[in-house]
Amino acid sequence: MARLIVVLLILLVCPLTTQAAFMTGLERLAQDPSLIAPGARVALITNHTGMTADGRSTLTVLSAIPGVQVRALFAPEHGLSGRFDQHLGHGHDPASGLPVYSLYGRSCIPTKEMLAGINTLVFDIQDAGVRYYTYLGTLHRMLMVARTYDMQVLVLDRPNPLGGDQIEGAVLDPDMVQRSHAKDTSGCRTLTITHPIPTRHGMTLGELAGMLNQETAIHASLRVITMLGWQRKDHWPALQRSWVPPSPNLKDYTAALLYSAFGPLEATNLSVARGTLEPFHQYGAPWVDSQAVLKHLPALPGIAFHPTRFVPTAAGHPYRGQVCQGIRVTITDENRVNLPVAALHLVKALRTAHPTQYRADSGFRGMVGDPLVWQGVTSAEATPERWVSAWQPALNDFRKRRKAFLLYPE
Repeated sequence: MARLIVVLLILLVCPLTTQAAFMTGLERLAQDPSLIAPGARVALITNHTGMTADGRSTLTVLSAIPGVQVRALFAPEHGLSGRFDQHLGHGHDPASGLPVYSLYGRSCIPTKEMLAGINTLVFDIQDAGVRYYTYLGTLHRMLMVARTYDMQVLVLDRPNPLGGDQIEGAVLDPDMVQRSHAKDTSGCRTLTITHPIPTRHGMTLGELAGMLNQETAIHASLRVITMLGWQRKDHWPALQRSWVPPSPNLKDYTAALLYSAFGPLEATNLSVARGTLEPFHQYGAPWVDSQAVLKHLPALPGIAFHPTRFVPTAAGHPYRGQVCQGIRVTITDENRVNLPVAALHLVKALRTAHPTQYRADSGFRGMVGDPLVWQGVTSAEATPERWVSAWQPALNDFRKRRKAFLLYPE
């Protein structure tokens, strides 16, 4: 009887579960080195997010595998350390002595000389789950390079921090993609205009690699080391792991969530509070009248708007060192909020309150993915709710398209 009571207590405290313990692709490789072919001569595309739960870097894991040689490192936007917010040049890794080639500089495509002696491109970077995040564009370039030089791409998959169950935003206009790529000789201008997918696509980079490889007819040799224990309903908090900012201004999970809809406001003449403690939580400029904007913002489920003041400090970004007034955005219920609708309401309120001062640059249309949204959302008939509803047919088509590339069940 005593033993039965003990067993029941254990089950109450540690209930049985059929879900496997969560492991990234890198952690699976560290546990089973046979997942990479012996004799691999590797160019590693990674940054500070390429890390196991116990603190080993992707370079450390690969270097410990007999027969595998890491010959070069390639860094995406923000560099190997993830600390820089500008274009970078090439250099060397002081710890390993390996060359470090920037994939976010004058050119974003590796040259043949950089890839000398390489037969495998290993990609291990934590994505933000948003179409216009440049890491997806970098992965696209790696697939094209692998096809050109007859190499294999090995993607060590990581979770989409925004989960794999929600799909939101406009599907990027295919004509916009085609026109942009035709003009992009450096490979840098279209890092955020990669493929006709929604803003919040609900896919991992491993899944997107398969989609890009097939739908853009690259047909590179691609292999994905999948995660264990990740489910599509798992947003970052469910993983119970510390947030590692994938870039300097996505300092927390909520910032990434807001970025998935409010990110295009950075392509207007606002500051998104870069250089403060809360970038992408607040939006403003010296000329913004917070109270005037708030008068035009309706009450929306799951989200709240408040007046704010901040001083952005990031070099190369709007209003550095100036006091900005604006709007703070707070998610009160992630399960109820419609982020694209909320973001368009803020755009409309800003334009209503400041019709001559508030402007967008050409990047706004590309980030939203809809070339008509800037003009259309201000009309009385086309409310943000109606505008977002008009995106649904394309989103439904995308849901069908993506099924063939999902590596984790819905």
